[in-house]
Amino acid sequence: MDLLQNLAFGFEHALTIENLLFCAAGCVIGTLVGLLPGLGPLATISLLLPLTYSIPMSGALIMLAGIYYGAQYGDSVSAITMKIPHATSIVACIDGYKMTLKGKTGLALFTAGISSFIGGTFALVVLACFAPSLGKIAFFFGPADYCALMLLGFFCVSFVTTGSLLNGLMMCMLGVIFGQIGTDLETGIQRFTFDLPVLYEGVNVVSVALGCFGIAEIVKNIDAKNEHTPFSGKIKLMPTWPEFKRIIPSALRGSVLGSILGILPGGGPVIAQFAAYGIDKKVSKYKDEIGSGAIEGVAGQAAADEAAARTSFIPLMSIGIPENAVMALMMAAFILKGIQPGPGMIEKHPDLFWGLVASMWIGNCFLVILNVPLVRLWLSVFKIPYNVLFPSILFFCCIGSFSVNNNLDDVLVTAAFGLIGYVLMRLHLDPAPLMLGFVLGPMLEENFRRAMVISRGSFTTFIERPISATLLGLIAVVIIVNLILSLRGRHLVPDLRAEMP
Repeated sequence: MDLLQNLAFGFEHALTIENLLFCAAGCVIGTLVGLLPGLGPLATISLLLPLTYSIPMSGALIMLAGIYYGAQYGDSVSAITMKIPHATSIVACIDGYKMTLKGKTGLALFTAGISSFIGGTFALVVLACFAPSLGKIAFFFGPADYCALMLLGFFCVSFVTTGSLLNGLMMCMLGVIFGQIGTDLETGIQRFTFDLPVLYEGVNVVSVALGCFGIAEIVKNIDAKNEHTPFSGKIKLMPTWPEFKRIIPSALRGSVLGSILGILPGGGPVIAQFAAYGIDKKVSKYKDEIGSGAIEGVAGQAAADEAAARTSFIPLMSIGIPENAVMALMMAAFILKGIQPGPGMIEKHPDLFWGLVASMWIGNCFLVILNVPLVRLWLSVFKIPYNVLFPSILFFCCIGSFSVNNNLDDVLVTAAFGLIGYVLMRLHLDPAPLMLGFVLGPMLEENFRRAMVISRGSFTTFIERPISATLLGLIAVVIIVNLILSLRGRHLVPDLRAEMP
């Protein structure tokens, strides 16, 4: 009964005209950035982060969340029709694009849209049920436990996003170092400033995000000189009843798997789509057809993708630990609005938490309308010339970084991080762990100092506390699994490019 009352309370806040408009705006922008090559939720949320200063708190967070889960919908459209994959739609290229080649584009798009709706709805039930309980458990966490949890997040995210634990950890540590730039508040010592006044107060998260994920991504796409031909085929959306019945089992399996992986450190949409696709290839009634243009190959991964995007908010809002780079940016948005995600947030700001949960279900309905009956309209977005799109994005990146402090030096810092991000991409190093390290680095340092003060300098506190000892044990498991897979020449996230048409 409490759950129903809380949801009713959330819908009361989410259904205001203002919040409905922000939710709709987030869904539209998210779908758009999911469609366009060279963009994505990371770059877009980075770009709009300065805008949150002038937007009401609930509206800003509802809009940014809508951009994140809305992009998951848009990703599948470009993957299915044009074979233009983003990170969260790689698997959709396999069966989805093969269905397009068979003249079943409409069926593939309908399958992706309805499966995403099922996955998102299931995940919202999980979010509403488990986030408050996890928030209560988080009160038992001490400084040593938080340190161990952050380290576990570093190891898991590094392993999943790059496939190489060493490369991923290197990126995380680089982000931690960037997070230490500036004046230490406890000692007053300047760290990594190189006597440059612009760095005395540290580097703001907007500059790092816009540089590494906005400017760097655009420069990489310009350098690649990719051009795509707009899709011009016929689209017949409505499936037959036998086809519709094939969607539901795979969508439900993907929903459950995506919801679980979204909560775990290092999980999220990328690993969820591969896991769901692998499960369907083993247990589906039509497993022999998967890989050659089967409905199940689209349904399971789409549901898992959307479910993982929603449940990834659980560790952020209940424990205060972001599990991926997008959640790190969402955490920055919470902090910019004066809210510290973590234990007590749900009790202190119930209107914000339950309003955000309710807005996600409303956004789910918006996205079904945007991505099923209106999909023909979205395909026209591919006709935007690159020589118009990319300079516009770069211009807004500069405006966004300048608007934080009205300081031109911030634009130069953003440009520097754009260069760093581009170099990392050319070296095949994923900047996502860097962003996570940058946001969590100061928190890790603060909790480590507290743990040392409480234990009087003894490192044994990390193994004496049951929670931290368990988390350190899980880190050991991640390292062992990585070593085993490395010896076998395999990766946790398989390379499926060979299966793509």
